[in-house]
Amino acid sequence: MHMLYETGSFYDEMLEPCGTPKTHYETVYRALHQLPADELRRKHETAQNRFLRQGVTFTVYNDNAGAERTMPFDPIPIIVPSAQWARIEQGMIQRVSALNCFLEDVYGEQFIVRDGIIPEKLVLDNPAYRPEVAGHSCAPRNSRIFLAGIDLIRDDFGEYRVLEDNLRNPSGIAYVYENRNVMRHVFPELFRSQQIMSIEHQFGVLHETMLNHAPAGFRGPGLPRAVLLTPGPYNSAYYDHAFLARQMGIELVEGGDLAVLDGYVYERTIRGLQRVDIIYRRIDDDFLDPLAFRPDSMIGVPGLFDAHCRGNVSILNGLGNGIADHKGVYAYVPDMIRYYLNEEPIIPNVPTLLLNDPEQREYVFERMDRLVIKNVGASGGYDMLIGPHATEEEIVLFREKMMANPEQYIAQPTVKLSRAPTLHQHDDRVYPCHIDLRVFAMRGGDHTHVLPGGLSRVALKEGSLVVNSSQGGGGKDTWVLQERGGLVC
Repeated sequence: MHMLYETGSFYDEMLEPCGTPKTHYETVYRALHQLPADELRRKHETAQNRFLRQGVTFTVYNDNAGAERTMPFDPIPIIVPSAQWARIEQGMIQRVSALNCFLEDVYGEQFIVRDGIIPEKLVLDNPAYRPEVAGHSCAPRNSRIFLAGIDLIRDDFGEYRVLEDNLRNPSGIAYVYENRNVMRHVFPELFRSQQIMSIEHQFGVLHETMLNHAPAGFRGPGLPRAVLLTPGPYNSAYYDHAFLARQMGIELVEGGDLAVLDGYVYERTIRGLQRVDIIYRRIDDDFLDPLAFRPDSMIGVPGLFDAHCRGNVSILNGLGNGIADHKGVYAYVPDMIRYYLNEEPIIPNVPTLLLNDPEQREYVFERMDRLVIKNVGASGGYDMLIGPHATEEEIVLFREKMMANPEQYIAQPTVKLSRAPTLHQHDDRVYPCHIDLRVFAMRGGDHTHVLPGGLSRVALKEGSLVVNSSQGGGGKDTWVLQERGGLVC
């Protein structure tokens, strides 16, 4: 394998600007170079076929039709040295703690709004804010976050920055494990002489963290009973749902499997009704309970919200968490860290401009060809303008949308996302692709645990900045190097 490309002005994960491998990549770099091209191709094909045989898929919906696809996989791993990972870990613990404080506050006394740290309109008029949840202190142990997925990027100086927070239903843990399993099976030689932090025991930690969210009304005996509530097999992340339930040893249920009686939730089983104490839901707020939210929901559980408010069942992640995912609220997270924790952010945001501010809006209109503009309510790379790659016609059309609804958009500078060597799927060529990293943090009470590594997503289309699988992106295995003597994979 030969890496013929130049790093240019981008930060490269593996290579120095002169083309030599970074110290922590030297072993993998040498091992890859020793593989003949046909052997590397065969291993790559074996990896893709393994994903296909095991049914590691996601669903893309276009024009009201769903297409199930195998997750594209690239065999060249992302490697993070232990010192860098320690900083990421500290930054994630800090950020999740501040966001949990924000959620507790914004559905309680709203001190952060009263003190003028975040605009009242951005909270109360936000479509992601759930007024039904306000005033209900039913989050167990004051924890509204069970599992967070924080998306990180590296700029052209190699500094990590937070791109996005995902506190509703972050997906992707299944792919973290499947990427590791495939790498270990197909490329065992790349693991030799490597001290890589293990992820094998992490489901035990996730399960224990989940059980720490038992409702106030739980009295035993034994452990609380938990289930994972899915919309069903037609959901785009159903593989993730089924994988998580299986690995944690909990039931995978749909809305019709649950019933609320006298303020308690029960699962219908062949042994009769079984009391449920914790629901790890992968259904959005709107569809959880037709009596409290959307009455047309066919996938929810009537009476679930009332049972939750009585303290008889915990719902993870917390209802109303979407307000913390909002791209406009994202701009204020560094202020939240200072306000709630009296600390400076360890990992900063990408600088963000709010278009509901007239001065910032005018600034953006004058520089649209140099900025990235996002719809605050969209995800997966949809309704987004990447100015340097856009045509004049696209810019004009996007400006009209922004003028009609400015509070619906934010703008950010075009960050030179870091790149990593990627094996071309068709011609054995190694080429640079932009990447990001979704880090998963589990929170139980006052303790936050960060899964070592995470989901490295790669924009497989040359020159693309969009890493989402629905837009043609793929995944890489992520290795966190371990100090000697630690638990390795």
